[in-house]
Parts: sequence; C-alpha cells; structure tokens
Amino acid sequence: MAFLITMAKLITEIQSQQRNRNRVNIYLDGEYAFSLDRMTAAWLTIGRQIDTSEIARLQQKDELEIALRRSLHFLSIRARTEKEMTTYLDKKGYEPALIERVIARLKEEKLVDDLDFAQNWLDSRQRFHPRSKSLMKLELRQKGVADDEIEQALQSSNLDDLDLAMDAGRKLSRRYQNLEKTEYDRKLGAALQRRGFSYGIVRECLPSLWGEKLETIGVEKRKWSN
Repeated sequence: MAFLITMAKLITEIQSQQRNRNRVNIYLDGEYAFSLDRMTAAWLTIGRQIDTSEIARLQQKDELEIALRRSLHFLSIRARTEKEMTTYLDKKGYEPALIERVIARLKEEKLVDDLDFAQNWLDSRQRFHPRSKSLMKLELRQKGVADDEIEQALQSSNLDDLDLAMDAGRKLSRRYQNLEKTEYDRKLGAALQRRGFSYGIVRECLPSLWGEKLETIGVEKRKWSN
C-alpha cells in the first residue's frame, strides 16, 4: 500500500531491518513511514527532504524489484514459459500492469523465452522420457507456448515418431523382459499408446523391439556361459 503525505518531509533515519538485511525502514520526521529494498533506497540520505511523488515512485520501483526477485527464484527451480510466469505473479497478487513490466524485463534478459523453452523441453523429453510429437505438442500448449513456436521447435529438432517410439520402447521394454511375446506385445504396446503413439507406429516398432529383447537375452546367456 502506498504511503501518502501531503507535503515534503525530512528523512530522519534509515534503519536496516533485523529479519531482512536487504530491506531498510525509512523514518520521516521521526516516525516510521515505509520500507524499501536496500538497492532502491541507496540514494536516500538522512536529512534529505522527500515528497509524495518521490515516495510513490520509490514504492513502485520497490514493488517491481521484489516481483523480479521472486520471479528469479521461481526460475531458479526450472525454466518457465511466459504463461507460467504470468500465472505465478498473478497468484502473488500483482497488478496486470506490473506483471507486464516484469515479463518484459525477463524477456529482454532472455530469462523467459518460449521458443527456447520449447526446444529444451523437446530435447529433454527425447532423451529421458520419449513420447509422440502430438503428446509433446499438447504438453507445450498446456504450458502456454504458442503453436507457431511449437512448430518451429519441432522443425529444428527434426523428431520422428517411429524413432521416438523405438527409444521409448527400449526404455519401457525392461519392465516386460520376462514375458512371452503375446503378453509382451500387449503390455508394451499399451504403454507406448499411453505415450501418444498411434496404433500404426506401435505395430511397426514392436517386432524390432522384441528382436532386440531376444538379442539382449542371448548376449547375457553367452556371458554367463563363458
């Protein structure tokens, strides 16, 4: 809440907060008036006069700095889309105009970049949790990435659903190593379809995955026999 005064007052004390050393309390004419981030208050000095408009400007800047700091902490956990960041700041109670300023600053610093987010998301999915392109598209849309940026990321990643299904199948196949072929195909096929792959893609890759399974078992047997 902005602190309102009707005339210029004298800064009589600038005191560090005990619980947050990054903030200072400002006293005007001997009474506590408001607090500011230490960097925002850096140019203030005891004995300086300050009026209502200056206080309003300082508090707006202070609110922006707090919102930016919170945003950076949110980003330190993992990368975020513009939509995710906007939703986060909205839940923190910030006004739309301030959120726009924060987002603009983050985009300017390349800390929020939906195209880069989409490319990294696809790369991570491909390496660790392969799934179909259609399912990855849906995931990115849910995170607020625009369709044109999703398509651009997909084109640059040059992903192929059959290759993705084979990668996913190799990771999932370990769960079904002891099954006979019919049950192996049924369970692995269902798992791949849950990853978003079409029936045609699943049917195409299952024989190869079964063959790789048999080859792996054969190699292991040869090792033990030696």
